Amino acid sequence: MGFDTLGDLELNIILSNLGAEDTARTSCVSKKLRTSTSDDILWSHFCAQELGLSQPLDPLGNPVASFKVSYQLWRESFSMYPWSLVRRVHKCWGRLRNWLTLNFPEAEATLRKGASESEIQEFERILKVKLPLPTRILYRFYDGQEFKDEDYANDLYGSPLGLIGGYTFYNRSVNVYLLPLHQIVAQTIDNRSYPGFSGKSNYIIVAASSTLIPKLFLLNCSSGQLFVGTKNLSASGEMLPCVPKESIRSVHDVNANQQQDAMLLWLEEHASRLEKGIIKLREGKKPGSNSISQFPEESPLCSTAITSGVQVRASAVLIPEFSDLEDFEEKYLFTYSIRMSLLPGGGNINGMAFDSCQLYWRHWVIRANNQVVSDFPILRPGAKEFIYESCTPLPSSEGSVEGYFTFVPGRLQEPKGDMFRVNVAQFPLQLPDYIY
Repeated sequence: MGFDTLGDLELNIILSNLGAEDTARTSCVSKKLRTSTSDDILWSHFCAQELGLSQPLDPLGNPVASFKVSYQLWRESFSMYPWSLVRRVHKCWGRLRNWLTLNFPEAEATLRKGASESEIQEFERILKVKLPLPTRILYRFYDGQEFKDEDYANDLYGSPLGLIGGYTFYNRSVNVYLLPLHQIVAQTIDNRSYPGFSGKSNYIIVAASSTLIPKLFLLNCSSGQLFVGTKNLSASGEMLPCVPKESIRSVHDVNANQQQDAMLLWLEEHASRLEKGIIKLREGKKPGSNSISQFPEESPLCSTAITSGVQVRASAVLIPEFSDLEDFEEKYLFTYSIRMSLLPGGGNINGMAFDSCQLYWRHWVIRANNQVVSDFPILRPGAKEFIYESCTPLPSSEGSVEGYFTFVPGRLQEPKGDMFRVNVAQFPLQLPDYIY
């Protein structure tokens, strides 16, 4: 039985299982197959399956006449790249954009339209580098981020709208965004004048904090590895790798299988953490100051303890830009975040209920570090978490923190009972596989 004897439904099912490339080939077999392979319902299936498109759009997001035209334009636009890699990069950006649209549309609005192939070639000519294939495609989809208010983006605290996000400690706020190509050129050329960049002509700055004291991420265009600068970056070029080296492969080979550089792996891992709620959007103190917080919110990197109705959640993040690998005493610097709240039902100590309590003292087991807190928050049922953040150095890449807070039921000035301890369960300080 030949294809010509099959009904339209049967043919559609067979062709949809063949895939787009084989479907296009079969169109040459007969007039009936040519008609069947032109069915736009079939091409809507391919566009949804391979590109996640629910409507016919070109690579720039413009509407086109049909799904078949849409698919053809996508293939033509990225014909110089492995199609499987194009699909993977598109999926990565789709995951990030979906999360941003639902949770952080202000940051989604900062993404620039993708760079053209000629713009990328000019970028490579100026900096005398050859971008890894995955990074080239990443920038074909979106040319980094750009903030509209330049003054706000360059003040002491910078913009909170970075796609990567960050952390706070003391009076510092660090938030990382992806640089557009023109900023990569400017910042890379500027930093090449420092001693630490001598002999690093293949390194380009692809992400940074928008603060006056920057945190810089550098891509090695030859190896495809991503690095973050330490305290000694400008002076000696000291950096830490941001992605496991063994995961990077075939960054320049068009014919290889599963090409992946650190930029793609880094963004895929970031999307996964956002989707799983491992990191979340943190509400700012002022309107328009929400940001992505890199403090983990889920076990095992975040600990949770409940004592007498008081809940304490705690986690830590490496601060690479203030770490000093040449300092054997204080090599790595970590910032930690303690979030405390009184459960909605209030607290209870030995049968005595209370509907508020005030922090008085803390005790940390890092290196027998006792210290009085500078804030004395009053916790009430159902109120927002009080967030206490600080930092601590470590001589090694692994450690932990645990301890307790001392609270007074009621208020310090009007206690309603004896002081009581609230445990802070142990949480890790460790050099992560992926650094953000």
